[in-house]
Amino acid sequence: MVAKEPATTGVDVIEELEKIGYDYIELSLAHLMDLSQSEFLGLKNRVDNSSIRCEVCHNFFPPSIRLTGDEAEMDRAMEYVQKALIRASRLGAKVIVFGSSGAKNVPEGFSRDKAWNQIVDLLRNIDPVAGKHGVTIVIEPINRCESNIVNTVEEGLKLSKQVDRENIKLLVDYYHLMLEREAPDIILRAGGHIRHIHFAKVEGRVYPTENEEGYLQFFKKLKKVQYEGRLSIEAYSADFKKDAARSLSLLKWLEEKTWGLPQV
Repeated sequence: MVAKEPATTGVDVIEELEKIGYDYIELSLAHLMDLSQSEFLGLKNRVDNSSIRCEVCHNFFPPSIRLTGDEAEMDRAMEYVQKALIRASRLGAKVIVFGSSGAKNVPEGFSRDKAWNQIVDLLRNIDPVAGKHGVTIVIEPINRCESNIVNTVEEGLKLSKQVDRENIKLLVDYYHLMLEREAPDIILRAGGHIRHIHFAKVEGRVYPTENEEGYLQFFKKLKKVQYEGRLSIEAYSADFKKDAARSLSLLKWLEEKTWGLPQV
């Protein structure tokens, strides 16, 4: 969301993130797959020369690969998965975010139940490939303004349970959670499935730079389920350097208030 380079993978901010003190970078896998081999190696070299790594990739599938409906391309999708997870693992990614609303949205007139089952079958087929590369696929519920299937954490949890595979788990995105007006208590029931978090200020979907009502409650729910995974800021910014620094300070303050850890 803050990418400026033509390929929009997001790597152009890696040096700034390193200076500010972030732990890792999360890059767009669909855009990584648009790169030529030489371009990808150049990006990998840029990551390797940084002290932080691409530990997570979002934007799993491009909209050009249909995952639901009569025109779903499961063979093509799995061919893409094989290649995409090779690239992601070469960067050191441990988590891949499956939101991909453009690819999985249910076509008009197509059965939602059939589309749901198509997604279940796809994720079950992806599971062994993910295991081979040591990555976890996390289902991202996306608000109904952007997606017409898997909108809530409740639905994401249902999908994760139905897929019932070791390498297919769940993401909770604070922005989507709030837009869907879903009670944060869902985290208490989903805790065992949650493997990644996205965070943003809801108004404008921008970098959170000041504490707001709801932030501490959200963090405290994560503590209750003993969440120890990663948290990525997925947001827009008009002044990235300033906002990224202020957001990191806020997150460390929230961490200290919630877990009682010292700020560093």
